[in-house]
Amino acid sequence: MTVTAEHGPGWAHEPDAGRRVTAAGRMLAVLDAFGPRHRSLTLSDIARRAGLSLSTAHRLVHELVAWGALERDGEGRYSVGLRLLELSALAPRGLGLREAAYPHLEDLHRATRGNVQLGVRDGTGVVYVEAIRARVRNPVNSRVGDRWPMHATGTGLVLLAHAEPDFQEQVLSSPLERFSPLTVIDPDVLRRTLASIRQTGVAVARGQITVADMVVAVPVPDAGGRVAAAVSVVVEATEARTRELAGVLTQASRAISRTLGPRPVTGL
Repeated sequence: MTVTAEHGPGWAHEPDAGRRVTAAGRMLAVLDAFGPRHRSLTLSDIARRAGLSLSTAHRLVHELVAWGALERDGEGRYSVGLRLLELSALAPRGLGLREAAYPHLEDLHRATRGNVQLGVRDGTGVVYVEAIRARVRNPVNSRVGDRWPMHATGTGLVLLAHAEPDFQEQVLSSPLERFSPLTVIDPDVLRRTLASIRQTGVAVARGQITVADMVVAVPVPDAGGRVAAAVSVVVEATEARTRELAGVLTQASRAISRTLGPRPVTGL
C-alpha cells in the first residue's frame, strides 16, 4: 500500500447538477480531474470527470494549455503542466518541510531500500510533499503531489490518529473506498487502529492499496509538539521487519523535528 486517494485528485467525480458552479469552479474542476490514477486524460475524460459539457471543457482546457497549467501530447491527451509545478514549489508548508526533511529521508531510503514518503494532512486527505522511490522492483509508484485517503495509507492513519476527535469521526463516517481485498473500511476497526497508533506511535498497514505492500509510518512533530507530518517506508509485505523499520523511522522523525525548530519533541 501507499501513496499509495478523497474527493480530490485521483478520485471518481460525479457532476453535481443541483449546485451552481462559478467560472472559477469549472476551471478548478478541470484541474481536479487529474490525480494519481488519472495522470493523462482525453478531452472527453476531462469533461466527464469534471461534470462539464464537451464544449465547455474544450474552452477551459484550451485556456489552461495556453497558460501552462496543462500540456497536450502528440496523441491528444492532456496532463498537468510545468506551470503548476512552479506554483506548488512556492507553498510554504510543503517547501519548508521538504527542505528540512530531505537529507533525513535520503538516509532513511538508503537504510531501508524501500519507498519513502513524507505526507501532510490537507482537507480530509493526505498529500505527499516528498517521495523517494526504491530502485529495486516494487509495486508502489509514489510521487510528490499524490493525494490519498487517510484510512488506507500509513501516513494517513498516523495523521488521522493525531487529529481532533470530531475530524476523525467526519472521516470515518464518510464513504470509505476499498482499494484491495485487505483495505480496512470498518469504522470500528479503524477506531481501534487509531487508538493503537496513538499508544505505540507507529502505524503498520499491510496490503491496503496493493496486497504486496507493507507500510510503516510514524508522526513528525513540530517544535511545539503538534504533528506536522508523517513519514513512512513502503516495502514488500514479505519483508517482515516491522520493528526495525519503526526504529529507523523514529530516528528520522526526531532528526526532522530538530530541523523544524529550536524545541524538538522527543519520546516518539
